[in-house]
Amino acid sequence: MSAYDYDLFVIGGGSGGVRAARVAAALGKRVGIAEEYRFGGTCVIRGCVPKKLFVYASQFPEHFEDAAGYGWTVPKAGFDWPTLIANKDREIARLEAIYRRNVEGAGAEAFHTRAELVDRHTIRLAGEGRSVTAETILVATGGRPAAHPALPGHELCISSNEAFHLEKLPEAIVIEGGGYIAVEFANIFHGLGVKTTLVYRGTEILSRFDMDLRRMLHETMEKKGIDILCHATSEKVERRPDGRLDITVTGKRKLGADQMMLAIGRVPNVEGLGLDAAGVETVKGGAIKVDAYSRTSADNIWAIGDVTNRVQLTPVAIHEAMCFVETAFKGNPTAPDHDTIATAVFSQPEIGTVGLSEDEAVKRYPELEIYRASFRPMRNTLSGRDEKMLMKLVVDAATRKVLGAHVLGPDAGEMAQLLGIPLKAGVSKDDFDRTMAVHPTAAEELVTMYKPTYRVKNGERID
Repeated sequence: MSAYDYDLFVIGGGSGGVRAARVAAALGKRVGIAEEYRFGGTCVIRGCVPKKLFVYASQFPEHFEDAAGYGWTVPKAGFDWPTLIANKDREIARLEAIYRRNVEGAGAEAFHTRAELVDRHTIRLAGEGRSVTAETILVATGGRPAAHPALPGHELCISSNEAFHLEKLPEAIVIEGGGYIAVEFANIFHGLGVKTTLVYRGTEILSRFDMDLRRMLHETMEKKGIDILCHATSEKVERRPDGRLDITVTGKRKLGADQMMLAIGRVPNVEGLGLDAAGVETVKGGAIKVDAYSRTSADNIWAIGDVTNRVQLTPVAIHEAMCFVETAFKGNPTAPDHDTIATAVFSQPEIGTVGLSEDEAVKRYPELEIYRASFRPMRNTLSGRDEKMLMKLVVDAATRKVLGAHVLGPDAGEMAQLLGIPLKAGVSKDDFDRTMAVHPTAAEELVTMYKPTYRVKNGERID
């Protein structure tokens, strides 16, 4: 009989923590898991899932407009924010119940309380006023929106967390940030009829994505009516007597809005977790330091997901959880594979991308072939919508291996998932060329770009 209460105790009930707890419990391990807020974590409760529901809601105005070109007469539509919030909350509650039910159904014991490390094997359950012990501990506490305490008036701002629970839809909003969260919410609020301004300190939105996608999305967003201010930051936020906000940005320009949203990054949830007491080291920024197998500096304590700040994506946390179980409980050391991860930005239009951007590939390969197609998708023809789609393949000229595939346009996220499979397998451009097109589809462009648009040799473009 083990000297510990649990074989495994998981701190954090998000996607990664829940997966680890479920799988370990199914192996017959004695498992406990604690979540201080709501089971499901960032993705289910205040991230990917509610955001995607908001994206769907914000797309309907364009659908209504486009319907006319296809012969439909759509009466003037109205939108009710409280209805969207109520329906969203009902769906999130349903998913949360499933997450907890699945954990307990697998045989794990779930605690709705904050958990803190006392030492390498002891966890204090704050809400229950007691401690438990575990042979192995997994930290999966995720991350949260970064605050901006240096900004005067920061306490008047909201983050993505609060955006899902606003009592009233603002008439105008200013969003600071240029990452995918900022860009997605800018499109969401604009689609719902909110005057939207994006303020970003960088040269172009969505750093680390392919520059062609970034530029075309920026241009499309501005055509839709979203104001984007690059090379700018907010300097002060003040409350007016009428309750609205005045936001002073670079150049002393003042913007009026009902809400100011900060989307300037995310930080790991490690405060008060007791990492020092347990001998768990962190790196700059607070993320837990782990080796290739997700083990921390304390050999019985592991960490996965956003709290390690490796790749902040839900499927990555789930993958890391499965690798952890293989390594810790199945005697099969398995390191998470963080290479060639497909991802999407649910902007409008969407971005789907996998592999290297052109700029990244230039740094690694002496000669590239770039295949690029920009066109008006068929769905926009009868509607008259002047919005183009972009597809791009980055290919190593020496081996013909496809290094990156990038899509901007309708259903780009769905394409990215499927593109992730051949790119992960290391296919060549010749494999793309041998693949028969599905016609008429937008995706057929990916297998019909036979001639390079241009080459890049030693960093220089050759047309």
